[in-house]
Amino acid sequence: MTTKKKNTLDNSDPSVSTLEKDLGRLQKIVDALEQGDIPLEQALKMYEEGISLSKACIEKLQHAEVKIKKLSKDINGKMQLSEE
Repeated sequence: MTTKKKNTLDNSDPSVSTLEKDLGRLQKIVDALEQGDIPLEQALKMYEEGISLSKACIEKLQHAEVKIKKLSKDINGKMQLSEE
């Protein structure tokens, strides 16, 4: 019996928040709010969710930026994360 190795790039788990999922949800919120036919209470809840998603996206992008800045070539020319 062989076990299937889990693909670390597989983001099919709906409970996992990814930048792409968050941006997609944020875009849906923006589109809905721009239409202007949402009741005020619902619009406020959506706005709050949008702010939260925006902050989460910024945090994920900043984290990725730090990782990219740490990425450097070793003596053999291979890319690796530095400890700095």
